[in-house]
Amino acid sequence: MNSTVSSPEFHLRYSRKGKLRVDCAQKERTIPVFLTIIAILAVGSFFFLDISWGKLLSRLPGIGTIFWKMMHFDISNMNLVMTSMMETLSITVLSTLYSLVLGLFFGMLAAENIFRLRWFSRLIQCIFTFLRAVPTTIWVLLMMVCLGMGPAAGIAGLCVHTTAFFTKSFAQSFESIPAETLEALEATGVGRLGVFLNAVLPSSLSQIIAWTGMRFETNFCECAVLGMVGAGGIGFVISNSIQGYDYGTAGIAILLVFLFAYSIERIFVWIKKCIR
Repeated sequence: MNSTVSSPEFHLRYSRKGKLRVDCAQKERTIPVFLTIIAILAVGSFFFLDISWGKLLSRLPGIGTIFWKMMHFDISNMNLVMTSMMETLSITVLSTLYSLVLGLFFGMLAAENIFRLRWFSRLIQCIFTFLRAVPTTIWVLLMMVCLGMGPAAGIAGLCVHTTAFFTKSFAQSFESIPAETLEALEATGVGRLGVFLNAVLPSSLSQIIAWTGMRFETNFCECAVLGMVGAGGIGFVISNSIQGYDYGTAGIAILLVFLFAYSIERIFVWIKKCIR
């Protein structure tokens, strides 16, 4: 037996098997348009890039050859690999920690429900939107001009982009707190800063940990790339090894990057479950 419940936005239908189906007229119109636009952009991109598919396909077997060589791990340079790995980890920890503190501060200012100065919150959001729009690599290269090559430029460059990321993410988390909770505390005479420390921050802790874990993993992976442009760390070893055809050393370095990135993800998932 079929029955229908209609509303201006969607229709609820019960199929013959008794299952509830939701038919959204707006969604049915939007999806084909979206897919058509994506297809047009994809085809246009292929023509614009002028990729030689024949040449690309002819070189595909070479990819397998390179990966096969990387699987023959060479541990003769293990001390250099581990030292570079620790350097990358140190850059990741420091850049994430500094950005976390700055992100909490600026996220508090960017959230419109904390101090309720909309013009000021919008100004903070605009500034950090600009900082976030510039890729991390550009910030690191700019810091190299100021600070020289090495880990310091990597930390500073990562901090700029990561702080901008945390500011937006934390501000959204803070704004998700129900207004009734904030108004109840304010009615008891608690100041805005007290409301933030005693209500907003504890309520957003799970989201803060989730954002921090995701960004820590991202920063670690970015450090591996930034090392190739002179920021130090494991990326420098991988780049030099590949350029010197030392695929065994590059392979073991890439394997360590993968294992550590996966470990970071699992650790933060465990921490989040413990808090819940």
